Amino acid sequence: MTNPASSSELTEAKKVAPGRPARMVTPVTELADLPPAMPLGAVLTLLLGAILGAFTAVIVLPTWAPNLSASLLGDEPKAYWYLSRSSAVVAYALLWLSMIFGLLMTNRLARLWPGGPGAFDLHQHTSLLGLAFAIFHALILLGDRYISATLPQILVPFAYTGYEPLWVGLGQLTLYGMVIIAFSFYVRQRIGQTMWRLIHFLSFVIWLLSLLHALYSGSDTDLLIGWYWVSGGSVLLLTIYRVLVTMVNRSNRKPTT
Repeated sequence: MTNPASSSELTEAKKVAPGRPARMVTPVTELADLPPAMPLGAVLTLLLGAILGAFTAVIVLPTWAPNLSASLLGDEPKAYWYLSRSSAVVAYALLWLSMIFGLLMTNRLARLWPGGPGAFDLHQHTSLLGLAFAIFHALILLGDRYISATLPQILVPFAYTGYEPLWVGLGQLTLYGMVIIAFSFYVRQRIGQTMWRLIHFLSFVIWLLSLLHALYSGSDTDLLIGWYWVSGGSVLLLTIYRVLVTMVNRSNRKPTT
């Protein structure tokens, strides 16, 4: 069993998230009763906005703004590729932040900043925002003539056979994994805490797939290689620290003879 929260820790939790259940600012299991940081309706609106935004840029914008036709529909259009790459970088950064805040909670480092409930909220917000940018990143490629992907090829993993099909397919798996993890916040009470935690362990696989997708399918890898080293290294170090903390805690809980 974990040690009960001290009065100072409970006071700190109340200050960080007034009106929420008092919890220690460390283990994720003690944050299990916190409600989702973003209402489900707001999440669906956010994702719908990303979908409609991509389709507007691909279908409607060239018609409404003919002066952009040379950039969007010319012999060598690059606008859609730039939109896809920029949204991909933002999605990757948000996924990285989600991993960092999640690991801070489980590593007991969140008590330093921003507190358990604060880290939980930031973990979920960055996950959902990252999913919205990832959806836009995928759908906006429908307008890119070099990729020349159809909607089924965008939606079905490994259905695309053009540019870097393996690494693109891993990116598609990453997107669906992000969907599962993001919406697990809203079915947590139905599936139970154990299943919810098992689903969240999937985030480590999703993170690795996203890193591989970024490294081997991105046209700007040389420019961003330093960022990939920093982000990948930080997740690895916090993960190792988490494993060590877990091992020490289990060792301390063993009964002495």
